[in-house]
Parts: sequence; structure tokens; C-alpha cells
Amino acid sequence: MTLTLDHLRRCTVAADLGAARTRVYVKQSGLIVDEPSVVAVNTRTGSLIAVGTPAERMAGRTPANIRVVRPVNGGTVVDIAMAQRMLRAMVGNQLRRAWRRRPLLRAAVCIPHEADPLTRRAMHETMVGLGARRVELVDGLVTAGVGAGLPVEEPEATMIVQCGASTTQVAVLALGSIVAAEKVPMGGETIDRALLQHLRNQHELLLPSQAVRPLHTALAGPGAQLTEVHGRDVATGLGRTVQVDPESLRAALRAPLTALLDALRSVLHRCPPDLVADLAERGIVLTGGAAELPGLDEAIRANTGVPVNIAEDPGRCAVLGLGALLEGRITSQVPAPQPIPA
Repeated sequence: MTLTLDHLRRCTVAADLGAARTRVYVKQSGLIVDEPSVVAVNTRTGSLIAVGTPAERMAGRTPANIRVVRPVNGGTVVDIAMAQRMLRAMVGNQLRRAWRRRPLLRAAVCIPHEADPLTRRAMHETMVGLGARRVELVDGLVTAGVGAGLPVEEPEATMIVQCGASTTQVAVLALGSIVAAEKVPMGGETIDRALLQHLRNQHELLLPSQAVRPLHTALAGPGAQLTEVHGRDVATGLGRTVQVDPESLRAALRAPLTALLDALRSVLHRCPPDLVADLAERGIVLTGGAAELPGLDEAIRANTGVPVNIAEDPGRCAVLGLGALLEGRITSQVPAPQPIPA
């Protein structure tokens, strides 16, 4: 069955289930949920202890009977039951206030481009568990382009790079469809792991995962000013502070960025010459939570020779674009995913 805009306009809820954050948009009410995709559960009783930001703060600080779970990974729901419980905990009260206790009938959810049947089924069953009687699956690249304000319905090329937590998707859009696209297993978490591994190898220092964010600030700083980093010594286990050169951090990121740059060149190579000429004028737009990584736009610009811009509020582009389709503010067609197998 072909997905049409009329099907989307009948939906009342739009969801973007990402590896880093879960976002839910309600028709005529706007964005009601924007929380980390994290759940803390008691392994003895099976009860939920915290969801979202409180659960994320518990990571690495819990006793043995409390487990911090991430039910979404790489745009795929890996634990359907836990994802359903997470969504119910996040949106229960908000939906009741927004709909005045009306039942959830139709929902739309973003999925990765060319998602496999298991990914589509997992997304479908997750939303059904939330109470949806019908679920529409929409390509997340198109919704991100709509949310970024790109003229995806025009007969001109627009290029989008959707930088997620664990994967990055590159696509060229024209006439509401995807001309060429490619996905690489590189995202914000990959960058953080590269920085942590660099500090371990070069300085014999262990850092907690939440301590990586200050290193992003060091990458954005001008010049080569040294940055103080406090962590645990690998040999002694005691706290230690080291001086880190931002240039060495940038060098550590060159390897994970290589796959992204190769994907960009591959997508450009597969595009017709007329569309490539459009991209030289319009440039590349970065969306997704990892789009604001310092130096990412400069690296892409230097390797492709194409102007690069970061979308306004890049992390929410996908769900806001899907919300615009639900509200009927977009007149272009959207590509339909393959039917969910029985």
C-alpha cells in the first residue's frame, strides 16, 4: 500500500525513536516529549525506577539490582517491551491532557532509510503497544529535510546529512523523494568513544562517559590551548589531571570521520550532474543530535568543496518535519516504506 499525505493527516501522534533521545509530537499540541531514550529498571521486581533524564543520570552509578537500559539502538528498537514501557511512562500524562482522554487511533513514526523488515516491525509493534490502532512508517530523511526547512518538494536537489547517536545517513532529496542515500555506522557515540580511547592510550586516563562533553568545548576553542581533563589513572586507580592538546583530539577523530566523508563522496558520485550543480549552490544541511559537533561542518566543507550549514534545532528536525506533515503544512509526496511482513 502506498503511503500518502492523506494517511499522515489522519494521524494524531508523530514519534521519533532515536538511540539518544525520544521525541513525541501531538497534532495541534506540538512537541510534548523530548527525553533521553533511557530506562532504569529494578531487576528483582521488574518495576521501572526512572525514565528519561533521571534514568540517564543513573548510568554507571547504580547498585547491582538496578539496570540502566537503552531500548533503541541505531534507529532500531532492540527491546520492544521496554520501549513500550518507556513510551507509556513518558507520554501517558501528556497525552491525557492533550487529547482530553480521547483514545489514540493513528500514529506516525520515523524509520531509517531502507530499514529492514525487522526494524519496521519493531517500530510498528512499539507504537501498537502504546495504543495505536494504525501506524504509518515514514522515511526519517524526508521528515528531517522538511523539519530543516528544505524545499524537498521542489525539482531541485537538496542534500542532507542526518547525524545520529550511532549512525549517520546521507541523502540527496528532490521532488519529495530520495535520489541517492547511504548510511554509515558512525555517530555521536562513535566520536565519544574515539575521544575516550585516545585519552586511555595517550594519557593512561579513564573518563566516565558523561565527562566527554567538556572535550567537545575544547574542540571548538580557537588555537591550540591546552585543556585540563580529570579522570582515573589506569595503573593506580587514583584521580589524576592531565593537560590535553585539542589538536591531538582532532587527530583522533580523523579515523571515524573517514567513513562519513567516503559516504558523502559516494552519494555525490551517484547523483546526476544537474543535481550536483544544484548542491554547489544550496550546499549541505546537517541535522540530527550530533550535527553540532565542533569542526564537523568544517571537515565536510574541506573534503567536498560544498558549502555546509547546520539546521536550526537540528536534533528535532525529524519529529518537527513529521509533525508538519501531520498538520498538513506540506503538500509534497513522501516515499512509502515496504509493507510490514506478516
